[in-house]
Amino acid sequence: MALRTPRGYNATMRAPELVVSLLAACLAAACRAPTAAPDAAMAATDTHSFAEPDRVRSTHVDLDLTLDFDAARVRGAATHTVERRDPGAPLVLDSDGLRVDRVHDQDGAELVCTESPPDPVRGTRLSIELLPDTERVTIHYATTDAGEALQWLGPEQTSGEMPFVFTQGQAILTRSWIPVQDSPAVRVTWSARVAAPPGLVPLMSADERGRAGERWTFAMTRPVPPYLIALACGDLTSREISARCAVWAEPAVVDAAARELADLERMVAACEQLFGPYRWGRYDVLILPPSFPFGGMENPCLTFATPTILAGDKSLVALIAHELAHSWSGNLVTNATWRDFWLNEGFTVYLEQRIMEHLYGAERAAMEIALGVQGLQKELAELPPKDQVLHVDLTGRNPDDGMTAVAYDKGAAFLRRLEQVFGRPRMDAFLRAWFDEHAFQSVTTAAFRAFLDERLLRTDPARAAEVDVALWVEAGGLPADGPVPDSALFDAVDAALAGLRAGAAPAAL
Repeated sequence: MALRTPRGYNATMRAPELVVSLLAACLAAACRAPTAAPDAAMAATDTHSFAEPDRVRSTHVDLDLTLDFDAARVRGAATHTVERRDPGAPLVLDSDGLRVDRVHDQDGAELVCTESPPDPVRGTRLSIELLPDTERVTIHYATTDAGEALQWLGPEQTSGEMPFVFTQGQAILTRSWIPVQDSPAVRVTWSARVAAPPGLVPLMSADERGRAGERWTFAMTRPVPPYLIALACGDLTSREISARCAVWAEPAVVDAAARELADLERMVAACEQLFGPYRWGRYDVLILPPSFPFGGMENPCLTFATPTILAGDKSLVALIAHELAHSWSGNLVTNATWRDFWLNEGFTVYLEQRIMEHLYGAERAAMEIALGVQGLQKELAELPPKDQVLHVDLTGRNPDDGMTAVAYDKGAAFLRRLEQVFGRPRMDAFLRAWFDEHAFQSVTTAAFRAFLDERLLRTDPARAAEVDVALWVEAGGLPADGPVPDSALFDAVDAALAGLRAGAAPAAL
């Protein structure tokens, strides 16, 4: 996933960081001669959303949008299909910087919408009073300059001569371009019609894409959390990799991107072999313009990726392995609240490492793991104890504060420890059951711990005694039993550096 601010850790930036780390080592050497079901998911209150889905829940969102590049605005309407569990309750949505113009139901009857004063973290609470027969609620609105999810790029920020726009919804930014129940526990299907200027192609994170007249059409037929609704629009073209995989980019970049990502289908097939069927239809990758400030984002069916992965030798494709792995951990089985974020990212880093090992060998995976743990240890030295916990308390804080190396690499280390103790075959069977039995659900840390206890720990009490789950999940720091594989290649680098320091001639190494 990608972050909107540089303060958090971004695992998907680890591919570029790998290059930086290796370059730094080379330079140093030269210079020094060196959900459960949805209701259960909501049992843990999402403190980052105003939504009250236990009373009135949005189940489907239909969007009708126009992209205004001149004004840097999105204008249109969002229609929510609602499930009314409390007939007298309002529909409560999240908003942040949106201008609401009009609200009505499926019959055109005007509905009263009340906006709260803005909260510095959550934005604005939209409370919409429903009539007795209200089944659908339409909000006519426009975005404003306050909308952080939308990034409008001028031609000078792209690889061509056309402007570009993209969205970044995670963690709680979708509410700044769509009025939604912006909680990862509220999964929705959605559809969209998008009008764009001539010559520009809109794309969305959808499993159905088409065109009807002047509007481009999209649909996501599988329920997803709102942060995974994504849009990009620019001078875009594509290259097919396989029947279900393609690369999208600006024309000047697309051929290089297709060569670099030629292993997309192999990656999808490897993940299916390891962790079960790919359930999203297509898997495409969109290479964003040069000014894209993130590593990548796992939007369903359409990963957004930085152009810095186009190294020419496939050395940075771990980023794609990471975003693809989210198709199981994060998109298929999602954290119910942002304090459960490690269930997305710790699992995904573990899966990413398994994909890299499957495709490129154990030594490549060992190098990736070693660098990840190195970064984790560095960040642990800087984080306060309360933020070193996997199940981190983010009450009253921006969820970005929990997007650190702890969620990513400490979470992955916990899963590697379970694999080390119980063996890979049993670990793989456990993970596949986790994904299969929680598909398209949002889950809490408590739900995972209960599943872990039932399906793995109780099956072998002697081995279970070797893993202190509470220490891993609820305590700070990295437990002493965290496994770090040896890397023969890094050992060779260290040996060469030692020889240089001892006075050996470089040509003799």
